Amino acid sequence: MRQSVSLVTLGVSDYGKAKAFYEALGWSVTWEAEETSFFQANGVVLVLWSREKLAADMGIRDETAGWSGIALAHNVGSREDVHEVIELARSNGAEITREPAETFYGGYAGAFRDLDGHAWEIAHNPGFGLRADGSLELPA
Repeated sequence: MRQSVSLVTLGVSDYGKAKAFYEALGWSVTWEAEETSFFQANGVVLVLWSREKLAADMGIRDETAGWSGIALAHNVGSREDVHEVIELARSNGAEITREPAETFYGGYAGAFRDLDGHAWEIAHNPGFGLRADGSLELPA
């Protein structure tokens, strides 16, 4: 399996203010959907999304100690790959916070917390392209 960090999602308390902040720093939104901004940052995508929604999507209570409001994502090429990575994480001590399943955006994903509590999503999103090097390509 190719090692890759596809997205870094920041759970934000005020989406409008957070988006304006990053735009003021010179970042440009590459793609936006339902109060979620995607910024193409070389081979990685930075995402701004509601902290509350991010926690729920990751299967983590927002009040949980150690929840930073940040999730890393590894996008893979198929549903089978999602299962493979989740099972590898499980067998090596990760806490599975969301079993692999259909997603609200039409993809397929599961989530876990690693040995230090860092949140990861393993996702297959047919709406995003994966380049040969494993980096993510957002829709135009």
